[in-house]
Amino acid sequence: MKKVLSFIGLALISSSVYSQGSPDYGNGLKINLNPEGDKYIRFILWDQFWIRNTEMNPGSMVGGEPTDNTWNLGNRRARILAYAQVTKRYMILAHFGINNQTFINGGATGSTGTGGYGNGKKPQLFFHDAWNEYAVLMPGEAGKFSLTLGGGLHYYMGLSRMTMASTLNFLTVDSPIFSWPLIDNSDQFARQMGIFAKGKYGKFEYRMSLNKPFATDLTPANTLVPGNEVAVDNNGNPNWSKAGYFEYQFLDTESNLLPFKVGSYLGTKKVFNVGAGFYHQAEGTRTSVNSNIEKHDITLLSVDAFADIPLGEAKNKMAVSAYVGYFNYNFGPNYVRNLGTMNIAANDPNFVGQRALAGPGNLQPMIGTGNVVYAQAGLLLPSQAEKPKIRIQPFAAYTYKDFEAFDKPSSQFDVGANWFLDGHHAKITTQYSTRPVYTSATESPKSKGEFIVQLQIYL
Repeated sequence: MKKVLSFIGLALISSSVYSQGSPDYGNGLKINLNPEGDKYIRFILWDQFWIRNTEMNPGSMVGGEPTDNTWNLGNRRARILAYAQVTKRYMILAHFGINNQTFINGGATGSTGTGGYGNGKKPQLFFHDAWNEYAVLMPGEAGKFSLTLGGGLHYYMGLSRMTMASTLNFLTVDSPIFSWPLIDNSDQFARQMGIFAKGKYGKFEYRMSLNKPFATDLTPANTLVPGNEVAVDNNGNPNWSKAGYFEYQFLDTESNLLPFKVGSYLGTKKVFNVGAGFYHQAEGTRTSVNSNIEKHDITLLSVDAFADIPLGEAKNKMAVSAYVGYFNYNFGPNYVRNLGTMNIAANDPNFVGQRALAGPGNLQPMIGTGNVVYAQAGLLLPSQAEKPKIRIQPFAAYTYKDFEAFDKPSSQFDVGANWFLDGHHAKITTQYSTRPVYTSATESPKSKGEFIVQLQIYL
């Protein structure tokens, strides 16, 4: 009994951390299963709470009232992740929780009105990840080469670093979303079911997967004019998808214990990586011209680079974090998906004027056939205190989208700062973001804004 208690006690000691995907993670609850500590169970819990002010798209209403601007709040994420290193080679993982619960939506399936299952109440808890894996070749057994095979509902979705981003240590307040290009259509919250392989060869890291996408069944709108067809997600009995991401890590090597890629190391590592990835599914979308159905492949490509560099030698030194990526998406002709994070608005039926093509609230053309360039950068400011109460990290991001469905491209910006109370474990993020608002497919978009305050805590 005394030995068991000592294992648990050692596991609860805090240490400096990188991310949920690092074997160096020392906070939270870790229960060692042997004296050496290489067999263990680890639990990670987190919550991200948003307070927002949103400029609404034209033609929006909230709670039955027309509105141009409104305050709202919600749980962006509330999650639990647990994984167990059962043996030195065999690991199992489960990750579940909720997303996007507001005061008016995001509640239990079918909930409406007042009462126990009223608007926004008791959201459905579901699995984000559930897989197991086996290390066929561990580091050192075959020189520089390592190989792990696994299967289940997983996050090894290839394409880009941002596609497999950790939600615990974003540089900005959140993902740019377009980097999860299949989100909740042919995937389950950025995951698919399948098998994966991961590993390293020296400073080269690889991730590949073969998956069965979730079935989609949207009906394409029929057009009589070739060239005006619009592809929608409809894959029938889905063909297998193939995905991969490959990167070279020039400086410090990153952990690949879990798939979650770090957004900002806060000066604890010296990283510079260049990567490229892909996702392909045959016949993932469909169009209709003169009632003739045509199937289209989904082919997504990206190249990106990530840097996180400490500046100076002082204990509370500065650090720069930066990411840039180019994304080429082909979902079929004129494909567009309009999305808005925690959108609380509905269409105002009495609105007179030009509505946003995307719809009400904060909806925007998020994903589509075409090209996207995304860049972000942040600077962790120095502190003179031995144990600073707050570390500050201002940041900015820029997104350029050139979608086939629109004659004019769009640009949008994010500007904000992280206020670290205890690194990423306890932080406040403030951010102002713009989004494009198209009222015509042939004209340049206008712009609307959104101010977000996020409170993050994770154990």
